[in-house]
Amino acid sequence: MNKVFLAACLIAATNIVYAQQPVYMPQNIKKAYTNETRSMDGRPGKKYWQNYGRYTINVAVAPPAKTVTGDETITYINNSPKPISSIVIKLIMNIHNPGAERQSATGADYLTTGIHIDQFTQNGTVTNFGDARGETWKRVSLTKPVATGDSVQLSFKWHYDLSDRSGREGKLDSTSFFLAYFYPRVAVMDDVFGWDRMDFTDAQEFYNDFNDYTVAVTVPKNFLVWGSGDLLNAAEVLQPVYLEKFNKSFTSDDVINVATQKDIEAKNITTQNATNTWKWKATDISDMAYCISDHYVWDAASVLVDKKTGRRASCQSAYLNSATNFHNQVKHIQHSLDWYSNNWPGVAYPFPKSTIIEGFADMEYPMMANDSRQDDDIMQRFIAEHEVGHSYFPFYMGINEHRYGFMDEGWTTAFENLIGQVDLGKEKANNFFKQFRVAGWALNPSDETQVPIITPVNILSGQAMGHNEYGKPALAYLALKDMLGDELFKKSLHGFMDSWHGKHPIPWDMFNSFSTFSGKNLNWFFSNWFLSTYYMDIAVDKLAPVAGGYSLTIKNIGGFAIPTDVLVEYTDSTKETIHATAGIWEKNLQAAIINIKTKKKIAFLKLDGGIYMDADESNNKWGVKKINTVATINFDKYTGVYSNKNIPIKLTFTNEDNSLQLEATGQEKIALNNTGKDSFSFEAAGLVIVFDLVKNELSLSQGGGSYIFTKDK
Repeated sequence: MNKVFLAACLIAATNIVYAQQPVYMPQNIKKAYTNETRSMDGRPGKKYWQNYGRYTINVAVAPPAKTVTGDETITYINNSPKPISSIVIKLIMNIHNPGAERQSATGADYLTTGIHIDQFTQNGTVTNFGDARGETWKRVSLTKPVATGDSVQLSFKWHYDLSDRSGREGKLDSTSFFLAYFYPRVAVMDDVFGWDRMDFTDAQEFYNDFNDYTVAVTVPKNFLVWGSGDLLNAAEVLQPVYLEKFNKSFTSDDVINVATQKDIEAKNITTQNATNTWKWKATDISDMAYCISDHYVWDAASVLVDKKTGRRASCQSAYLNSATNFHNQVKHIQHSLDWYSNNWPGVAYPFPKSTIIEGFADMEYPMMANDSRQDDDIMQRFIAEHEVGHSYFPFYMGINEHRYGFMDEGWTTAFENLIGQVDLGKEKANNFFKQFRVAGWALNPSDETQVPIITPVNILSGQAMGHNEYGKPALAYLALKDMLGDELFKKSLHGFMDSWHGKHPIPWDMFNSFSTFSGKNLNWFFSNWFLSTYYMDIAVDKLAPVAGGYSLTIKNIGGFAIPTDVLVEYTDSTKETIHATAGIWEKNLQAAIINIKTKKKIAFLKLDGGIYMDADESNNKWGVKKINTVATINFDKYTGVYSNKNIPIKLTFTNEDNSLQLEATGQEKIALNNTGKDSFSFEAAGLVIVFDLVKNELSLSQGGGSYIFTKDK
């Protein structure tokens, strides 16, 4: 046996063993499976447990005063196998305290004195809570341990001032406020990490138990309230004409203007008491959030989300009348709920309503979203679809977003691409996806783009955090869908969701669920995508004639198991596209063989990953194109430096080896593709450039915008 063949055998054997190995687990993760709280088949273990609380909250606010006052009673039930002698309370509003730890700098308009606990009781007895000193969580000793199966009753009275700078919460304008994370809550205690003691830094998101809530929001007359849960007393807070429109919206496919600008100006929508208390209720939910305003208009309708039972969900929106595209927001919600319920993930929307209010955050909450206004209605719909998509991950599935943001943002980003293909067409949606979700890391060779996805997000920042939460895992989920096929992928996805909705899955539960419900050992795939430092770069190795066609060997330089299309051109000028899923890498992560069945002779072929953008496309080709017009183009006439006085970059065009190259200030050089007379593109970034040689200028189009650059003298 020669040395080359021996080496090849050893590589293949190594990869086969790797494919069969379980996905690496840290020691604390292994312990949960050893303790049988989680099962290796991907389901909750026979000893799985989960705590929860029953919250009764009263909160009051009277704009323009920005002080929020509240009181609450929490009945916290201990289902863990051990008594609890201390408890951790989350105080997220302390993020505004000057002493709080934040991931980025902020201004004075963001800062407040934080949340103040005015009174704390345990089982009816007033107890010293102590000073949280600007921390976003605080450990509190209990006067009496809570036995397994028993409960403790905690009561809080508190107040805080809303931040003048609105983000995820705070003042939207002088009399429009958004209340989120506004109450003290018991942190999650789970079987893997114990108490969640992570600081909230205004970067990573959240981790909450599934609780039952009754919430009362007291505001002055003429103020409307929108929020999580069912409104219990609409007849008490709305005048009859508006109550009738509101009630009608629950069975209407058509958008109903519950409160128009004219109605707002008449100041007669609500019951004319000095104050009104709006009462809300929700069960088995992870959080509640509310918006109040005396000048937001209000639209509502509904949509059928469960065709088997006939269940409908309410769709509502509240916004400034001047926000043109918010007038379409209810339609966007209807479209989103209908598509998600019946396509991907293909689970009937699990909540009774979905509301989007005009704010600044583009941020999701159970049954709520705080979205910015957009000049482009396509972008307005895109944001709505993404935030509504979070209803499944993390609000139906209790994801620990502190650590594993890729389990909610990644799934939602994958769904975002799939619904986008329906909205825009596959080509346009994928070009946008590449530009917005992929190019920033796939074409960036920095070490921050190659951090394993499994890395806990609480220890990340910058590029690594965003890429690991959104684009990278989304591509992994879409590659898995492509590899398994829609039917088996949906079976596996639903198996995971059915097992874990209303619970707290971790990544290994997801990995094992997909292997169990697909009937395939997918450890190799999840290890490859989630636990590696790989990137996307494949290359043509060799093309060899074989009986019945050709054998194409491709190398995996970057390491990620990605799908690819093989674009084939034959000597008779006919073309063919052959698709290969990520499954080609299962047995050997370094090399794969694609068989091309044909009686024709191949002149040229190219590997095209589509949204799986190749870090180096120069080695993706074999042969010579049958028709090659590049040599007839005089690229020198396009060379030079172009600028726009309003945009602080210069575009430098050069002719290198009969290829027009573009280098923008501070960016890497890219090769442009000639698409017509004086027209060029860079498909990966959705970039189109058209030269006007007479005027010595060019038009650059990208992301829906078009810009004129003039050639420097």
